[in-house]
Amino acid sequence: MENVKEIDFVTKSTLSNGMRIVTERIESVKSISVGIWVKTGGRHETAKQAGITHFLEHMLFKGTEKRSSFDIALSMEAVGGYLNAFTSSEYTCYYSRCLSTQLERALDVLSDMVLNPSFPEEEVEKEKRVVIEEMKMYRDSPDDYLFEEFNSKIFEGHELGRPVLGFEETVSDFSRQDLYDYMHDRYYPANLLVSVAGNVKHEKVVKLVSEYFEALDAKNHEEKEQPIPAFNKENIRLTKSIEQTHYIYGRRGLNFDHDDKYLLLLANTILGGGMSSRLHQNIREKYGYCYSVQTFNQSYTDTGLWGIYVGTDKEYVDHVRKLILKELRKMQDDPVPEKELAEAKSQLKGKLLLSQESTSNRMTRLAKSELYFGRFVTLDELVENIDSVTSGQIQGFVNDFFDEEQFMEAILLPES
Repeated sequence: MENVKEIDFVTKSTLSNGMRIVTERIESVKSISVGIWVKTGGRHETAKQAGITHFLEHMLFKGTEKRSSFDIALSMEAVGGYLNAFTSSEYTCYYSRCLSTQLERALDVLSDMVLNPSFPEEEVEKEKRVVIEEMKMYRDSPDDYLFEEFNSKIFEGHELGRPVLGFEETVSDFSRQDLYDYMHDRYYPANLLVSVAGNVKHEKVVKLVSEYFEALDAKNHEEKEQPIPAFNKENIRLTKSIEQTHYIYGRRGLNFDHDDKYLLLLANTILGGGMSSRLHQNIREKYGYCYSVQTFNQSYTDTGLWGIYVGTDKEYVDHVRKLILKELRKMQDDPVPEKELAEAKSQLKGKLLLSQESTSNRMTRLAKSELYFGRFVTLDELVENIDSVTSGQIQGFVNDFFDEEQFMEAILLPES
């Protein structure tokens, strides 16, 4: 083991094979959240592998050399905890929430799942059907369906444009060996990270993780470059047997480490950050054109997504479109009043502090800090960056960012 670094109650260690361990000690709680993170997601798949990262996430719960799927499920539930997992475009996480006294059990089960999956043939075939039903569920959800279509078009020709769940034809073709091959390619020490937040001692976590993972051989691996293709503006118009019209107006956003990320964060809050936001107050409260209106802001390593979503009646779409453009232009033309900016800053900082009440949120923040920045980003740093933003900086930023030529719209209408 090498490179032990500590900031307040956050400590980081790196095993000799390159695997990282980050912990945050919170003495005031009795619980812990434990996550094994893998720096691999939908964008790291080939076209034939589309959906394999997510499928693998499902399959790791189906049994190991010494545990059945029932044993895995019971392992944490029997002591009042739980296990779960999720897959994104850039990472996968297997995690447990439990009492701090169950640290050894949580790490034993999670490491067994990651290191010793058995992939029973009958379970592979069964889970294909499960995942295909999951795809159908999302397709039956109008907003999910529209977001997937929007994402595929705005990143057309790039791995980020594919759905994380993959496609029915790719998932149907996965074999047991495909899963082992993908794990061999992507689940290596430098791509693995253990993150633990709660009433825990760093040294104990390192000792346990070392016992399970230090035998893994280090591996040198260079990620294939994935240049983002030029934006091709092409609006989407779809129909479905639904009652409500769903509308997205959006563009490519900013990457995780972009210099302007705090400017966008505050502009996003002012426009769509809750019931007091400009879009909510105007489109819903003033005119009653919708039930739901919100902004979204997603960042990746090298790009992002930003936009506005509205669920409305098809008769109101033109009105909603005009009101959205009016709000974007207003922010370009007029500086955000100091009082409104101060309230947006307080809202962001309040959400940050409230998120600290959850060990799961803190475990996730620890991991994402390490995965995207290679260090722990403190709350003080976040607050300082938020507080330093001026109204003039936001106006300068949105004058460029709200360029209508960089936006596209996606609309899902009821079938006539």
